[in-house]
Amino acid sequence: MSIDAKAIEHFLHTQLARWNASDKEGFLAAYREVAPGGFSIEYVGRPPADGWPVLEAMWTAQNAKIDIEEVAMIINGCEAACHNRNRVKGTDVTIETIELYRFEEGGKLHVRYFIRQP
Repeated sequence: MSIDAKAIEHFLHTQLARWNASDKEGFLAAYREVAPGGFSIEYVGRPPADGWPVLEAMWTAQNAKIDIEEVAMIINGCEAACHNRNRVKGTDVTIETIELYRFEEGGKLHVRYFIRQP
């Protein structure tokens, strides 16, 4: 599976929109579509882990608390870098993230999150 910039952009916008809409099925479907070969997620400073349990835990712990604002997105080849602002609902607290996405042959995806704590 080879992915182009339009498909990467579509995925990134879709997963963010589905998160903000609290649409778990749509959120997970976006990952299934771009990563049929599986994916890993790494919170920088921790080892990479299988993406599905990480997404489930992230959703359960954070979706009701966080809305995400896209600040910037850069796509080069089969990689993307995103700067997102995670707003804690009902507060003035924001958590800045830099998210790196690498799409590989075979429908594999590797995600790395850099998180600046408030």
